[in-house]
Amino acid sequence: MAPNRPVEMPLGAVNYLFIALGAAVIALSYAGMYLEKEVDGFFSLYVSPFTLTGAYFWVLYAIFYRPKSNKKSGSN
Repeated sequence: MAPNRPVEMPLGAVNYLFIALGAAVIALSYAGMYLEKEVDGFFSLYVSPFTLTGAYFWVLYAIFYRPKSNKKSGSN
C-alpha cells in the first residue's frame, strides 16, 4: 500500500479571495438593479451589465489563477 501523502488544495487563499471579491461585485450589481426598481434605469442599462460581465470573468480568472513559483531554472 502506498504511503498517505497530504492532499494539496486545488485553490489557494488568493484564489478564494479573488472569488469572494467577484461574488461581492456580482451581489452588489444585482442589489443595485433591485434597488433602482426600473427596467430602463441608468444603472440597469449602463452600469450593471458591464460590472456583471466583468465580475463573472473575474471569477473565472480567479479559478484558473496560479501564482508564479519562485523556483529558479537550472541555468546557473
